[in-house]
Amino acid sequence: MNKRKHVERKSPNEDDQEALISESLLPDKKDVHDGTDIRGDRGNIAILFFLYLLQGVPLGLAAAIPMLLQNRGASYKDQAEFSFAYWPFSLKLLWAPIVDSWYWSAFGRRKSWLIPTQYLIGIFMLVLSMHVNQWLGGEGAPPNIPILTGIFFMLNFLAATQDIAVDGWALTMLKRCNVGHASTCNSVGQTAGYFLGYVVFIALESADFCNKYIRTTPVDDGLITLPGFLWFWGLCFLATTSLVALLKRESTVVTINETGDVEKQLNIKETYHLLLRIILMKPIMILAAVLLTVKAGFAACDAVTSLKLVDAGVPKDKLALLVIPLVPLQIILPLIISRYTTGPKPMEVFLKAYPYRIVFGLIASIIVWLTPFALTSTGEVPTYYYVMLVINYGFYQVCLYSMFVAAMAFFAKISDPAVGGTYMTLLNTLCNLGGNWPSTVVLWLVDVLTWRKCDVIEDNLCSDKSEKEVCESDGGKCTISIDGYYLECGICLVYALLWYFWGKSKIRTLQKLPPKAWKIVSPKQKDRRR
Repeated sequence: MNKRKHVERKSPNEDDQEALISESLLPDKKDVHDGTDIRGDRGNIAILFFLYLLQGVPLGLAAAIPMLLQNRGASYKDQAEFSFAYWPFSLKLLWAPIVDSWYWSAFGRRKSWLIPTQYLIGIFMLVLSMHVNQWLGGEGAPPNIPILTGIFFMLNFLAATQDIAVDGWALTMLKRCNVGHASTCNSVGQTAGYFLGYVVFIALESADFCNKYIRTTPVDDGLITLPGFLWFWGLCFLATTSLVALLKRESTVVTINETGDVEKQLNIKETYHLLLRIILMKPIMILAAVLLTVKAGFAACDAVTSLKLVDAGVPKDKLALLVIPLVPLQIILPLIISRYTTGPKPMEVFLKAYPYRIVFGLIASIIVWLTPFALTSTGEVPTYYYVMLVINYGFYQVCLYSMFVAAMAFFAKISDPAVGGTYMTLLNTLCNLGGNWPSTVVLWLVDVLTWRKCDVIEDNLCSDKSEKEVCESDGGKCTISIDGYYLECGICLVYALLWYFWGKSKIRTLQKLPPKAWKIVSPKQKDRRR
């Protein structure tokens, strides 16, 4: 077999004679996951955290838009249409090989994409800030769902491209014994950025929240507006990206064969061919089946519950407040979980959290049902209801983050660093797609599965806008006899139980495979082994 070594260069511009062999990357050393040593990697971990935080901001903003739309009378089908804005993270595999193989070596393999992409995100936010209020509608004008979906799709497309570059950079920026910390940077950084883009924005945009908790003299507006928030973060992206471009130098990993020659980098065609070979590997195909189906059992809880709470009378700023007590938990939890996911069996944490997530998802649907009875006549959230919602949401987040961090650690463990960007992006894409397609489906089906009826006209089923207007013109009201949300919760519960008994054996089988089962073997090497 053709023996190969990974060599880490100080920078693309330095002389080849100064290249150092990174012992942590040599195959004959002890397993890299036996322990970690962050000495020398603390600065790199901080940079990765910062880059993932920036990535979380547009994701948080995209999550805030459905709340604004729900208050403007958008239907669940409108919400399903807007949910396509989240799909770039599930489609990034289509252009990941281009990011992985086409770059300017003098500038850096990952920086060639990271820097221009983040500049574009900043510029995009500045332009979006000038028109977003018009597209959101209001004052009798309906929201322009197609334009909003397209705009935020493009914004998330840029964020997904940034994610490809950062995921690939993490595999070479950190020592091999520390690659498990990349998942921690991912989860903690994205959580912090998501908190800023969603919770902080929703809270400070609300006049009620600001008047109650911040101001002494009430006014009709919040402290910030969506255009102003977009403008601020657009400038932040431009400024911070410039600092990364100027101050952070990128190391690259090259592969040297037994003759001492540096193997050439794959071109785009070869990279797509390599991607196909990765997909056709039997372990990857089994893992893909697991990732594409695992989250369907939680789709109703994840995608519809918060919107149902708004419908039931919980103000959107109150929902943002519910998240605030859990932010420390969301940041600290991945750090705690990483102690158990950097070992040889990270997916055991995944499997242990799964049944508890089912239970707390079921409790969430019960809380939604109780909401109209719990809120006061003035729409205030009672303390006991607030405590109940926070406790359940907190336990649900523990389960969710345990599964997320475990999966990311497993991806880092099995990925081949020689094609790290493509390999990691494939696995992350499958993971994201496994969550997005069920969310879109359940949002679309809420209205389909919901049975309504006009309380004054027997034959009027309030199936469309015209029938609703006829009912209201006769002094009636469209009432829900069967809520599609609860039907979906029941279906998801049965599905999740069935999946667990099927999926846990598959996951444990994959986890027992030796590292070589996940490596890319060239046809030439394959022939030699035979």
